[in-house]
Amino acid sequence: MSIISIQANLGIPKYKQIIASVENAIVDGHVKRGDKLPSINSIRNRFSLSRDTVLLAYNELKVRGIVQSIPGKGYYIKSENIDTKQKIFLLFDELNAFKEDLYNSFLKNLDKNVEVDIFFHHFNHGVFTKLIYDNMGDYNSYVIMPANLKGIDDVIEKLPSDKVFILDQFHEELSKYPTIYQNFEKDMFNGLTQGKELLEKYEKLILLFPEEKQPIGMRNGFTSFCNQYGYNGEVIDSLEGRNPKIGETYLIPDDRNLILIIKKIKEKRLILSKEIGIISYNDTLLKEIVEDGITTISTDFNKMGERLAQMIKNKERIKIENPNTLILRNSL
Repeated sequence: MSIISIQANLGIPKYKQIIASVENAIVDGHVKRGDKLPSINSIRNRFSLSRDTVLLAYNELKVRGIVQSIPGKGYYIKSENIDTKQKIFLLFDELNAFKEDLYNSFLKNLDKNVEVDIFFHHFNHGVFTKLIYDNMGDYNSYVIMPANLKGIDDVIEKLPSDKVFILDQFHEELSKYPTIYQNFEKDMFNGLTQGKELLEKYEKLILLFPEEKQPIGMRNGFTSFCNQYGYNGEVIDSLEGRNPKIGETYLIPDDRNLILIIKKIKEKRLILSKEIGIISYNDTLLKEIVEDGITTISTDFNKMGERLAQMIKNKERIKIENPNTLILRNSL
């Protein structure tokens, strides 16, 4: 007995009747995970349909995660959860505490029948490319955090442009896609300007900037601030061999090096916020507590996740600059 049922005068598009037939077969227990579905040609011939009509139905079931296609073999039931109406591909550069806040806020603000699969490219062009190619056609929306990877526009262009959303860093070559981004140059400059009075008691500002991971706008904003206000600024790519001194303020973009500089300061018996200062980038709950509070320049990652969910739900094709502020605490 065929599980597909189509009625000519029902007033429901034929492809939707195919989808409903598969859903009903799953609910009724006629098919289970791993079972093969009727071929596209068999459905086309039996009901005098176009191949595109059947393919449209199977592709919708595929992006919802209900069906999978195996080249040369056909279509099979992948999941019996028919409640999933939308699947989202989420590609981060790496996972850390503030990205976790973004992710949780994103999930919280999506509808309950939306499924999100998260992946990480770890700043590796090859991994990035493979993840995109391996998941083409399997999702309703693709959220991509390109970080500072170059030459990836050709890869992203393989995806349907109306399904792509860019997150966090703005790339000129990706400007045709809707984007929620941080303006790193402006945010760095404005954050340091907000803390200018406190910074005046220090003799030198030092930005830790490992170029392979951090956005160039961060360094540009730092340099602009130092030039405009006459601060003695230095950019370094590592804390290795660095001995913190009285009168320095360190601007640290990642949590691992934040802990390392705090350890070095303690070893030198320097007094934080009096003899030496720290500013971190990207706020987390931990930074509210460590050393009675670490000053941060940070975007609102909860807001970013919330706004991303709204953008996808409403199919907005816009660019949004996420808000950023200086959060003053004991370390400065």
